Amino acid sequence: MKLSTVRLSGNVRATTAARQDGDTLVLLPYADVGTLLAAGDDWPRLAAEDGERVPLDGASFAPVVPHPNKIVCLGLNYATHIKEMGRQTPAHPTLFAKFDGSLVGAHDEIHMPPVSDDLDWEVELGVVVGRPGRHIAREKALEHVAGYTVANDVTVRDWQHRTREFLSGKTFEATTPVGPALVTPEELPPGAAGLAVSCSVDGHTMQKSNTSDLLFDVADIIAYVSTIITLLPGDLILTGTPGGVGAGRDPKVFLRPGQELVTTVEGMGRLRNTVVKDRL
Repeated sequence: MKLSTVRLSGNVRATTAARQDGDTLVLLPYADVGTLLAAGDDWPRLAAEDGERVPLDGASFAPVVPHPNKIVCLGLNYATHIKEMGRQTPAHPTLFAKFDGSLVGAHDEIHMPPVSDDLDWEVELGVVVGRPGRHIAREKALEHVAGYTVANDVTVRDWQHRTREFLSGKTFEATTPVGPALVTPEELPPGAAGLAVSCSVDGHTMQKSNTSDLLFDVADIIAYVSTIITLLPGDLILTGTPGGVGAGRDPKVFLRPGQELVTTVEGMGRLRNTVVKDRL
């Protein structure tokens, strides 16, 4: 099953949850996918119900979960990225957070802030929580996954490195595309392992890897994060990026206004976003 949050025609602020069915979207009576997941453990049955149908082609996708209770992200979770950034392999997951104002949809513009020219790309596998839980055992962790999605943790590098903490460079407004759909686990390998991930800029491949190369896999991450805080339906977890980021190159390369960023995870579709310069 593939679920999306789509914008209703003629109203950029109004959204609805929808299920992909071939070349159509079946509209569901929930404002977004996060609201659907919050309906309880019966959400898969609710998501399978029929409703008004609209063409998939031309749909305007909002972030798959527009307002998650929390967005938990991992840094340094692929060996290739750890090496290019000159870091030591971590013994524990490296966590940071984002706020929902950073999220944009699958085809929305990415806003390059006026205070920086160091905008970088980071393809990531996204995980959406479906069942609440605290102190979740690793062997039970995947039971708490509603599905998986595509994300790009677009980063303002110079602001990220102003201090030891990542937050300021990771949560600039309108920089993090997520979508186009939540793909439920039965359509993918367990833990979304073995899936190709890639990122290109203006048609040039910058990152190419596989989710099997994650240092901490999805079950590890859920078990670890739930030790700290209760995971809730709709929570979004970004699992880290492989090597090939602009800051890891010599010379460094960063995004510029007008460039197109395409982000893919095998079996989940793609993000296609254009960079625009934000104004003060």
